[in-house]
Amino acid sequence: MTVSPWQGRELGTRTVSWTARDAILYALAVGAPADRLDLVYEERLRVLPTFALTLAQWAPDALGALGAFDITTAVHGSQQLVVHGGLAPSGELTTTARVSAVRDKGTAAVFDVEVSCDVFTATWSIFAPGCGGFGGERGPSAPRRPDRPAEHALTVATHARQAAFYRLLGDRHAMHIDPEAAKAAGMDRPFLHGLCTLATSLLPLADALAVHPAELAELDARFAAPAFPGDRLDLTGWADTPGPEGTGDRAVRFEATAGDGRAVLTGGRARFRTTPDRTENPDA
Repeated sequence: MTVSPWQGRELGTRTVSWTARDAILYALAVGAPADRLDLVYEERLRVLPTFALTLAQWAPDALGALGAFDITTAVHGSQQLVVHGGLAPSGELTTTARVSAVRDKGTAAVFDVEVSCDVFTATWSIFAPGCGGFGGERGPSAPRRPDRPAEHALTVATHARQAAFYRLLGDRHAMHIDPEAAKAAGMDRPFLHGLCTLATSLLPLADALAVHPAELAELDARFAAPAFPGDRLDLTGWADTPGPEGTGDRAVRFEATAGDGRAVLTGGRARFRTTPDRTENPDA
């Protein structure tokens, strides 16, 4: 097997900082209601773990800027997040990024961009047309949908201004706000960020599991198609084994479908801790 010259490429280190205002804006952008004071009020704030992904967005952007792929055609294929500890309401972190793998899909390649720090490890998988065919490993197949009835059937409501809000957290790609840029990307109108759709789906999932969304420990999902601001999504969930630790954590496999039948999120899995760890915010 041939290894891509991009595999193992170091993307550098960046120190990122945030305030409670940033974390609150994020919670509102992903659908937290105004009466969830633990998510939107600085006096009681618990930061959603997926907020970390906005802090690490610089890394996949940096790889695109280096010319690894065409940034006008590459798409966000999937996302992983492993949470090592809670995010404080405000703070600073030093993050380091590298290309952990490049998989050969024939006419395309998938670049895995891993960002790590003391609090989380996040991996973007970027599907890049025209970059495959170098003789590398293809990588694993997509996870299969559970072959049994689902335990959860939920509705996820997005709103018309959601992409406009979410882009203020760092992902300023024009296709999410500018109709002409969206058309250039193959869409008839601006569409919602995949990470926004994913984080928005986690709020009702956590409620269904009777856990706090800030107790997210692991996350993995694929972006099958974009959702559009204002879409109502059907969210389906299957209870899953949380792991061999025997901690009593709650885990769920999930997928989301738009009203017209488009699969939006597939192969999703989330694990939540059931014992709150509030060491980063003891007054929460």
